[in-house]
Amino acid sequence: MKNKFKNYIGFWSLLIVAFLVFGVMSAFEPLSFNGHELKSSKIWPTLTAHHADTLVIDKKRHAYLDSVANIEETVAVVKPAEVDTVPQTILFIGDSMLDGLYPRLAAYADENGHTLYVVIWYSSTSEVWGKSDKLQKYITQFNPTYIFVSLGANELFVKDIAEKRDKYVKKILSDIGDIPYVWIGPPNWKPDTGINDLVEGNAGEEHFFLTNGMKFPRMKDGAHPTHEAAIGWMDSIIRWMPAHSDHPIRMEVPQKKKSRAKRVIVHQPSEI
Repeated sequence: MKNKFKNYIGFWSLLIVAFLVFGVMSAFEPLSFNGHELKSSKIWPTLTAHHADTLVIDKKRHAYLDSVANIEETVAVVKPAEVDTVPQTILFIGDSMLDGLYPRLAAYADENGHTLYVVIWYSSTSEVWGKSDKLQKYITQFNPTYIFVSLGANELFVKDIAEKRDKYVKKILSDIGDIPYVWIGPPNWKPDTGINDLVEGNAGEEHFFLTNGMKFPRMKDGAHPTHEAAIGWMDSIIRWMPAHSDHPIRMEVPQKKKSRAKRVIVHQPSEI
C-alpha cells in the first residue's frame, strides 16, 4: 500500500514539475512541440505591462482633465446672450402652420411692446420662398428688427432634399441677412427625409428650433397641431430662446392666450 502511494506521489510530482516548466516557458514566448504550437499565456507581458497601462490611464486622465478645462473655458465664453429688452418690429413668415402659431406670438408681442407683422403663404416651401422676392419685399416694407420663419412642413418627404432645397434655404437666410431670427422646424407627424437637418445645418442650432419629437393633439388632417396645442408649441419656442438663441428678446408670458397681429398678409398656393 505504501509503495502504491509512493508511486502516486512520484506521478503527481512529475506532472506538477512538467506543468511548472511549460507554464514558465509559455509565459514568455509561444512553444513548438512535435509540430504543434502552444500559444503564450501572456502572463509575463501582463504582469510587466502594469506601468505601461498606468501610463496610458494617466494620459487618458490628463486628456480628460484637459477636455474638462476646455469645456469650462467654452462654457465661460459661450454663455446665454443677454435679453434684448428694446421693443421689436417682428416679421413672421411661413406656411399654414402660422395659423396656429401667430395668434400666440401676437399675445407675446402685445405683452412686451413689440409690433407683429404676419405673412402666411399657404402650401409654401423653402423652394417657393427661395424663388420669390417676397421676403425681400416685406423686409423693405416693414423694416423688421426680428424675424420668425416657419417652413418645412410641406417638405417632410421630398427625396434628395439637400440637393433640391439647399440653395433655397440659403437664399432665404441671405435675404434675412444680419437681422436676428429663429427658424421654427416643422411639427413632424412622420419621419422626414432631411429637411430638419438641412435647415439646422445652414442656420445653426442657435437659430433653429427643432419641433420634431414634440407630441401634439392634431387636427383632422393629422398634420396641423390644434390651435390649443399651437399655443403650447409657441410657448416652448419662447422658453427655448433665452438659453439657446443668440439674440433673445423680451418675451414675458402674456395674460391672454391670443391676440391679433398689426397686419396679416395671406398668399395662396397659386401665387408665385
